Amino acid sequence: MSLIKSISGIRGTIGGHPGEGLSPLDIVKFTAAYATFIRKECNNGSNLIVVGRDARLSGPMVNDIVTATLCGMGFDVVNIGPASTPTTEIAVTGNHACGGIIITASHNPLQWNALKLLNSDGEFLNDAQGKQVLAIADAEAFEFAGVTDLGHVYTDETWTMRHIRKVLDLKLVDTEAIRKADFTVAVDAVNSVGGIVIPALLRALGVKNIIELNCEATGKFAHTPEPIPENLTQIADLMKQGRADVGFVVDPDVDRLAIVMENGEMFVEEYTLVAVADYILGHTPGKTVSNLSSSRALRDVTAAHGCEYNAAAVGEVNVVTKMKETGAVIGGEGNGGVIYPEAHYGRDALVGVALFLSLLARSGKTVSELKATYPPYAIAKNKIQLTPDIDVDAILKAVKEHFAGEKITDIDGVKIDFADSWVHLRKSNTEPIIRIYSEAHTMAEAEKLADDIKGVINSLK
Repeated sequence: MSLIKSISGIRGTIGGHPGEGLSPLDIVKFTAAYATFIRKECNNGSNLIVVGRDARLSGPMVNDIVTATLCGMGFDVVNIGPASTPTTEIAVTGNHACGGIIITASHNPLQWNALKLLNSDGEFLNDAQGKQVLAIADAEAFEFAGVTDLGHVYTDETWTMRHIRKVLDLKLVDTEAIRKADFTVAVDAVNSVGGIVIPALLRALGVKNIIELNCEATGKFAHTPEPIPENLTQIADLMKQGRADVGFVVDPDVDRLAIVMENGEMFVEEYTLVAVADYILGHTPGKTVSNLSSSRALRDVTAAHGCEYNAAAVGEVNVVTKMKETGAVIGGEGNGGVIYPEAHYGRDALVGVALFLSLLARSGKTVSELKATYPPYAIAKNKIQLTPDIDVDAILKAVKEHFAGEKITDIDGVKIDFADSWVHLRKSNTEPIIRIYSEAHTMAEAEKLADDIKGVINSLK
């Protein structure tokens, strides 16, 4: 069993002994700790907390425990039912709530679930705030409400359609161009809430021809849910048959968007943000932001528009902070996460779909022709499984010293920038691994760079 406590929330496998997996007792403890924190932190006069969940099998059970615990802490709960992460974020501000809890383990397999914690702006807690919640949980420094102060649960399942309307209202979403393009669109929603919201969004955008794969929100994932090439053979095979103009794949909580080209090849998750940013910058020039593990292609496209690019530490909250600091008009992460402030400060696959289709319709190109207009890079994503005897900090320090002659960035792990490539090593916040991301002009070069780094690490053990 696994239980990972981090600043972004609590994530674990369902079952097991308390403290070893995501047991009901752990859910109560961390929900109560969050409620204690948000009671002290919130100053908007609200007593509401929004709760939404993805469709995974354990969702209803975890949802019942979370909502009951919040009521036990004296909060009223707006339960929006099965909903995407960005929908839940929007519902927090739409309800003028104190905060929100999203019950989702994102791209993790079905045995996992998690509590993602939001502030009153519908954004993830920052590092300091997350540590406060963890400290409260560790000390069990929370107090439940008396019988006359218990909260109540209100159900409001209208937020998915409200979210769709909000996307349609974006100035750069061109529903008329999309309708006229008469696209056939394939969707793989991995049997989660994307199967509810993405086809509904496409219909609202004027797409009449939709091929739905794994769009029944049963929580029984048809394949490993992370939207990476090895998990997307079904939709790739469909696209190779020439049955659709574009394919969209989302993860279980719909904050990541992967695109499949008309020839069955991957557009590549990194280029979801690149393409959307190219479209945004062409109409509203401004600054862009992505994390250190994202492709240089965004930097290059930003420069081509005469604009400024900035990098942030990995993690949505860090990207959002940098975007606000720089006034960026578009940003996100290379895992297919698009953050468009005109909508809200959160990764949002609905926004990504609508903006990408607007770009595609206006361009008159096929998806592969569009991809060919962007700088060619390839990212290799490797990892090293951690064991208790591995000292991650010592490894990162030694790697930094080994490459002292290169450009080093250490705001999040260690990133080494070479003339035509880079490699980034960091400890994952969600899995017991060291991530090794490397980028070069070809995948062979990127993989060789990763292998070279692994060799350096092995020599240091």
